[in-house]
Amino acid sequence: MELIKGSIVALVSPFKNNKTQDVDFDTIEKLVAFHAEHGTYAIVPCGTTGESPTLSHKEHDQIVKFVIECAKGTNLKVIAGTGSNSTKEAIHLTEEAQKAGADASLVVVPYYNKPTPKGLKAHFRELNKIELPIILYNIPGRTGINVSPQTTIEIAEECQMVAGVKASNGNLEEISELYMLSQSLNRPFSILSGDDALTLPIGAVGGTGIVSVAANIIPGTMKALMDSINNSDLVKAREINSKVYKLCKALLAFGANPMGIKAVMAHEGLNVGECRLPLTTLDSNQAEELITIWKGVKASL
Repeated sequence: MELIKGSIVALVSPFKNNKTQDVDFDTIEKLVAFHAEHGTYAIVPCGTTGESPTLSHKEHDQIVKFVIECAKGTNLKVIAGTGSNSTKEAIHLTEEAQKAGADASLVVVPYYNKPTPKGLKAHFRELNKIELPIILYNIPGRTGINVSPQTTIEIAEECQMVAGVKASNGNLEEISELYMLSQSLNRPFSILSGDDALTLPIGAVGGTGIVSVAANIIPGTMKALMDSINNSDLVKAREINSKVYKLCKALLAFGANPMGIKAVMAHEGLNVGECRLPLTTLDSNQAEELITIWKGVKASL
């Protein structure tokens, strides 16, 4: 199993501007082509940024399959979001992604239930049977639990398909410890930043990639940032990071993700539609402030 690295876009789910907010597959096709053109390493459909909690099972499977079809003939890998707070549901979504030809799965730690380490291990043992590489997604702000570095490595030791972690806990000490512990696995194990604003420091302590919200609008820049980090060119990485940092922070500062990135994409003429309820559009003053920040960043690139 190869090391997963580089800039990975957490793809938004575009919706039509009709009453039922149907999935806009024409726009998905355009977005996949956009990322293939700009050298994005991989694309994640149906993750948090893709509003997976508001997708029906049918829509979820359709989007994953469609993105995989659109990515054929390009260098893009597809890492399907297949997590759930129900092990049974996560198994279904992961099996469907495997059948469709996904390269890997992004599996969020079960949310709301607050499983113990024993429960987490049992959850990932079941998913391990599917034989599709798994990125364990640790995001305590949304799940209610933080998976410790020790528990993560114990899961990876038992589950050979766990190929890495998307670290969205914001704790550099724990991410440093995770990297050090991962060296005992004797196989590739990827640590991916789950926060655009922390990409550079996470890269400095062993991260090899980013699952990026900002890459929806600046894919080439985020690729250049990760390339610089992976090539140990920290001077270049700091230069790029300094240019995009304000945008990375702002995208998550106004409302819940993906409210911010959808506002910026709409401003740039990318017709991705509004978020589905219970998420809404940004308030006008928030949108104005975000777009002002975006214009400043865009001008510096």
